Amino acid sequence: MPSPTTVLSAYASFAGSMMFVRSIANEFIPHQLQSYISSTLRYIFNPISSRLTLVIEEFDGLSLNQVYEASEIFLRTKITPSIDRLKISKAPRDKNLTVTIEKGEEITDFFEGIQLKWRFVCAETQKSNPQDPYQPPIRSDQKSFELSFHKKHKEKILESYLPYVLNKSKELKEENKVLKLHTYGSFYGDNVDGSGIWGSINLEHPATFDTLAMDPELKKELMEDLERFVKRKEFYKKVGKAWKRGYLLYGPPGTGKSSLIAAMANYLNFDIYDLELAALQSNSELRSFLVATKNRSILVIEDIDCTVELEDRGSPVGGYHAPVNGYHAPDPKLTLSGLLNFIDGLWSSCGDERIIVFTTNHKDKLDPALLRPGRMDMHIHMSYCTPKGFRLLASNYLSIKSHHQLFGEIEELIQDSQITPAEVAEELMKSDDADTSLDGLVKFLKRKKKEGNELKDEGDKEAINQETNEQKFEGEEENKRPRRTTYRGRGRGVRLLRARRW
Repeated sequence: MPSPTTVLSAYASFAGSMMFVRSIANEFIPHQLQSYISSTLRYIFNPISSRLTLVIEEFDGLSLNQVYEASEIFLRTKITPSIDRLKISKAPRDKNLTVTIEKGEEITDFFEGIQLKWRFVCAETQKSNPQDPYQPPIRSDQKSFELSFHKKHKEKILESYLPYVLNKSKELKEENKVLKLHTYGSFYGDNVDGSGIWGSINLEHPATFDTLAMDPELKKELMEDLERFVKRKEFYKKVGKAWKRGYLLYGPPGTGKSSLIAAMANYLNFDIYDLELAALQSNSELRSFLVATKNRSILVIEDIDCTVELEDRGSPVGGYHAPVNGYHAPDPKLTLSGLLNFIDGLWSSCGDERIIVFTTNHKDKLDPALLRPGRMDMHIHMSYCTPKGFRLLASNYLSIKSHHQLFGEIEELIQDSQITPAEVAEELMKSDDADTSLDGLVKFLKRKKKEGNELKDEGDKEAINQETNEQKFEGEEENKRPRRTTYRGRGRGVRLLRARRW
């Protein structure tokens, strides 16, 4: 064995030689040639991998990536006992447990003899709110799948395997779909999607068109309109219109507007996105929320007449405030123009097969720009309870399929009063005994009719008193006016004709 002194001496000599060679190379060899030599050496000692990896991120810009969603559903059927960590969940209306892989786990799949490896990647990020920098940052997860395979199979994977994944996931989704009610993501923790915008819970509302106490002809017309809408994808494409439909539900409170929305969702198997305009700060924030909604969904904006002021359509072009020191600051307010642009402007083409529903108690308060066809295509008046509506409620709540001795009196009272389906349903729920419930409803209707007559009498008395006071006031004013005297005659023979008020 050489001595330590000999080893150190040899190392020092080698290091000095390398530094000398490096200085000579930097001095006489061009930089481009140095890079070429370096890359050649790396290729020799680190040959290029034979595998290709596709990265499938959850979001493509502002929109959801359909390939990611399909991959997530498809991989649930490929879980094997070799997986170390799994994520389990189950909602009340789910048929089975939902089993998904945790971050970092891998799944191996085979397609026509080709081995493919899937890996789930999840990285946590924090995003501050530019509208309110004092609020704590919103935490969100950036999710993606990595699909790796041999490079020689690239064409087959892109042209055959991924389309197969998309079709298979669509079938699985339709078989096991549970409707979701989406709202602001920051309130729902783990149920928040990757954008941090929308969160969701299962839509458990049992309303259907069979249980709605609304006019049968109107109900039939609405169902036919919905069926026609979902079947006309090619028609909308041919005529150059975005594949969407707008409905305005208006009428007094308690007439079933929210129940009708739930019935529409259950009928079409569409998710619901509940958007509260009062919580938004700007048009750009509105666009972020709306673009993040999925296809085959219903966007609901309830009480559009009182949630936010949307009357300023005459603001300066571009939505800018007056200049301050020569600088035009962007207008942070949510405007009617911004909402209309998404409903019927360029942004309306972002997504297919969508329904937009506005509800209001006062249709007359809405801007006419919201009501025209192309924005709100169908106006549905949710009226007070009718005799037909009462019979349906009696069938639903009391299981009375035929006539009852109190039906005639109840229907007559309903025609003479303004009572909502919600009020009728509340009375029918007070007892499991049909006779007791119907008798209570009769008493309630009589009391409502009496109160209505009293209010009417008070209103008539007030109107009469007001008219009397107005006449009295006019008489007093008439007496206060100055008078003038009219004369007729010539010369000195003048005769007094009459005194006339001015």
